[in-house]
Amino acid sequence: MPITTQRRWWDVLQPTLDAAGVMASLAIVKWLARGGVDEKSFAMGLIAIVVFLLVSQLTGFHRRTDLGSPNRELTRLVATWVITVMALAVLAFATRYGQHFSRSVILAWIVLAPSLVGLGRMCQRILQQGLLRRGVGVRRVAIAGFNDLGFQTARNISGDPSLGLQMVGYYDDRIEQRSSDEVDDDGGDSASIMPVPIDQVRGKLTDMVASAQRGEIDTVLITLPMRAEERIRFLLDQLSDSTVSVYIVPDFFVFELLHSQWTSIGGLPAVSVFENPLFGVDGVIKRLADVALATSALIAAAIPMMAIAIAVKITSSGPVFFRQRRYGLDGKEILVWKFRSMATCDNGAVVKQATKGDARITKVGAILRRTSLDELPQLFNVIEGTMSLVGPRPHASAHNEQYRSLIRGYMLRHKVKPGITGLAQVNGCRGETETLDKMQARVDWDHRYIRSWTLWLDIKIIVRTVLVVLKQDEAY
Repeated sequence: MPITTQRRWWDVLQPTLDAAGVMASLAIVKWLARGGVDEKSFAMGLIAIVVFLLVSQLTGFHRRTDLGSPNRELTRLVATWVITVMALAVLAFATRYGQHFSRSVILAWIVLAPSLVGLGRMCQRILQQGLLRRGVGVRRVAIAGFNDLGFQTARNISGDPSLGLQMVGYYDDRIEQRSSDEVDDDGGDSASIMPVPIDQVRGKLTDMVASAQRGEIDTVLITLPMRAEERIRFLLDQLSDSTVSVYIVPDFFVFELLHSQWTSIGGLPAVSVFENPLFGVDGVIKRLADVALATSALIAAAIPMMAIAIAVKITSSGPVFFRQRRYGLDGKEILVWKFRSMATCDNGAVVKQATKGDARITKVGAILRRTSLDELPQLFNVIEGTMSLVGPRPHASAHNEQYRSLIRGYMLRHKVKPGITGLAQVNGCRGETETLDKMQARVDWDHRYIRSWTLWLDIKIIVRTVLVVLKQDEAY
């Protein structure tokens, strides 16, 4: 939830403007076509609004406007509207509802609707900026804790003007210690590496309490380390004698958070640290998208796959397909389908990675590996449910056992289903991992994917995969 005591008016205005843009665009198009907004048009507009608002939950377009990212917002708008149009097309085909609208009306509406929604967002953005510059809705914020977490919190505030937060400054009792060359018992950095000038410290914690009681501060963010329990209790006790809003910002960033969110266990609050983000609706949506896209891809690739199978069979002895043991969801072993591209089928306790000029690779296999066509049979894994189209690439079981003891958090990549392609692969982490740093880079990208998963991210990765395959140099 936003860091305000009440839901701001533009959080309600935003979806209202979006809905108005969708409906108004349909009304304008019908009016230009010399037709009124009849019951069928009104019903279609309402359906479109519902679908658009639901899809916006998936693409992230529903989130509070980020004043610093208009391009990102535009991208999400286009993605949301394209998916909405596709859903409406399926609905119209199934119910024959589309026959009530001419093609010119539909095409004009497809173009005009996102334009009006984008215009509404732009006007809202300008209005927000103007009001915040005039101090309307601005809240004065003090940070209790002159430390790394406090610095990061301040950066987040300054990087998102739409929050409407105005920094008052830092408050801390241990400035003298933090200004010395020694690290204090709270883990504070020395002054030589502090990213924030010490003159931004407005005083001690008691000074902050006094300012809060005088009404000079609206919100207090406590960024003290969790072990500073006594000082946190002191602040909470003293600030209870004021009307400021108080938030505790836990220093969970010292841990490797895979998918953090607040939850409750029998009424007790808890924070997930290592968790699968694809539970509930998100998991269902990803699974439906996997099945639909994988089935379509198999139909489209049926003839090329038959040709590849024949080429593999007649050019080298051995099976057409190679099923290798790899780790799947939750570290459970699965068998991953591939076209055989080598003369050998290593699948034991020791698996040697393919290297440049590897003598084990067949002539047809070299082509398949360079174009990633050897991965096509993994579409069967996707339909089976052991893999996803997008996710961390599965490594041979032998490699998992090797790297899990060398790379911190390696096994966390198995909190989601492995994928045919992934964020690591489209960011250059592909091919042989002859050094530990290369495998570490893959794992870092995999963790980032799990933390930030959205359906729109999957779509972008799939599109980027096509471009990577066309110009890749690391696959052999």
